[in-house]
Amino acid sequence: MKAPAEYLDAPVLYLTYPTGEDAGQVPVVTYDDALRAVETALADAEKYKYLLLRALRRSYPSPSAAAEGEIRELYPGLAA
Repeated sequence: MKAPAEYLDAPVLYLTYPTGEDAGQVPVVTYDDALRAVETALADAEKYKYLLLRALRRSYPSPSAAAEGEIRELYPGLAA
């Protein structure tokens, strides 16, 4: 999984006051670059969600294998 800063592949500008004085190294990106980064991050999140749910389905036994009314732990071995 990427770090948040890795989604920004655009140049980062630094904010200055209208007088040209430096505003304390405040990083600024354009709206379009930020929007593109958010869309990419959301697409990755959907991919990771799909992979996680698929892994959970594969690791959990099918409902037909469990007896009627039997309660099974979702994460066996993690009981305190």
